[in-house]
Amino acid sequence: MPLSYVYGTSEVSLLGQTIGANLKSTVEKHPHQEALVCVHQNYRATYQEFYNQTTAVAKALLLLGAKAGDRIGIWSSNRYEWVLLQYATARIGTVLVNINPAYRTHELTYVLNQSEVRFIFSSLSYKSSNYKEMVEYAKEVCPALEHEIFFDETWEAFVNNGQDISDEVLHSFEEHVQFDDPVNIQYTSGTTGFPKGVTLSHHNILNNGYFIGIRLKYTEKDRVCIPVPFYHCFGMVIGNMCCTAHGACMVIPNDSFDPEITLKAVSDEKCTSLYGVPTMFIAELAVKNFNTYDFSSLRTGVMAGSVCPPEIMKKVENLMNIKEMSICYGMTETSPVSTQTLIGTPLEKQVSTVGTVQDHLEIKIVDENGRTLKRGEHGELCTRGYSVMLKYWNDPESTKKVLDDARWMHTGDMAVMDKDGYITISGRIKDLIIRGGENISPKEIEDFLYTYTNILDVQIIGVPSEKFGEEIMAWVKVRKGFTITAEELQEYCKGRIAHYKVPKYWKFVDEFPMTISGKIRKVEMREISMKELESGNFKD
Repeated sequence: MPLSYVYGTSEVSLLGQTIGANLKSTVEKHPHQEALVCVHQNYRATYQEFYNQTTAVAKALLLLGAKAGDRIGIWSSNRYEWVLLQYATARIGTVLVNINPAYRTHELTYVLNQSEVRFIFSSLSYKSSNYKEMVEYAKEVCPALEHEIFFDETWEAFVNNGQDISDEVLHSFEEHVQFDDPVNIQYTSGTTGFPKGVTLSHHNILNNGYFIGIRLKYTEKDRVCIPVPFYHCFGMVIGNMCCTAHGACMVIPNDSFDPEITLKAVSDEKCTSLYGVPTMFIAELAVKNFNTYDFSSLRTGVMAGSVCPPEIMKKVENLMNIKEMSICYGMTETSPVSTQTLIGTPLEKQVSTVGTVQDHLEIKIVDENGRTLKRGEHGELCTRGYSVMLKYWNDPESTKKVLDDARWMHTGDMAVMDKDGYITISGRIKDLIIRGGENISPKEIEDFLYTYTNILDVQIIGVPSEKFGEEIMAWVKVRKGFTITAEELQEYCKGRIAHYKVPKYWKFVDEFPMTISGKIRKVEMREISMKELESGNFKD
């Protein structure tokens, strides 16, 4: 059996361009093609109009005193100004710092200080958070912070002021930008310790977006519905960067995810592609008037962020007309996509794997000692190539923990590679449940339970057990109007999966704890479950 190592060959070369140069070439090819539609702001722009607007924003930044390498923070949910800033900052060689919309004062000030942000662009508020108050507080404790611009208050004046900067001055900045320069800092969730600033270059994210689009067969005729957040790689790379590299149209349905608004945008804007994490597609499939929307324009899409349950994938393909759905796998540190299913892949591989290695990248699966395993053996997935981050910003110690001397990025994900090079993710190394010496993959049990009628969604976690070290607990969301009992599910599992994989505890919920990007927070689920077990809510 060969080793678990693959390299992505390609007839297409890597792009040796900056993001600004690539955008300019797209504009020259498709000036009158629609580039960006923001439904909730009633905004539309062709590629030429979009480029002209990024020019105005870039000039306005220069008037403020922005210099190459400066960090510029953005704290907002999805809106058209976010996209303008993404490309304007790239054009002049500054570094955009994405700030999670869910952050509170403590996290905000940490990120601003850690990356020494000079300028922050912000919404006035988001849900229950008063951003303006928090930014005012940050000014007192973040010495590098010089200017704040609020989209709904001072944005227009900011953009207009840039008219005093000449084209020549702007071009002189653009000429000095190199494609290996840092262009973006994204902070990891920080479930262990403080968030770390993943530092990505033009080369990282432009090429990743470009090659994702090649696998999706994107052209200027595609219209991509992007309901995932821009602060995350899914929104700004798989979404925006992928579109602009191929001349496709970015469609923003709303400031944050709403399943019904997303379906309406797909229908009204005749989108050919739809993005989301599995929980988003589950929510869309559950919309009451689902059948009233027109999905005839849909062709493709991306499911990423977490492993897709096969049953959900089949429903999306059949009920939403997405016959060419692609699953992407990766992490922020790899820009983000390392593997992706190809259009035309056999159905079994489409729904049970995360595809094959992306072009120009390397993948290997290793044991706990870093030795490459044989195919069919489970171990940690590692990625190497153009997509691997430059570093964690100002954190060489954390960088060294995940990026080895040969520049392999150690993902912390458990995976297995089959004889054809397809990768199956079996979960995070830290999520692996070890019950009485048996290694149990939560995903395997989740996939099985998805086959039970009227289960809408399910998540498996391990909880402490004196007897076995860990026991299995299932959190279950039931379809509206139906009821399921723990006894029913126990009986369903009996004889169908190994006895040690059958959950001991069943918790029925309406929602799961989630990050703003739609990822399940299993850490929080464990904390809640442990407290309930301690208080005697479940019989042992």
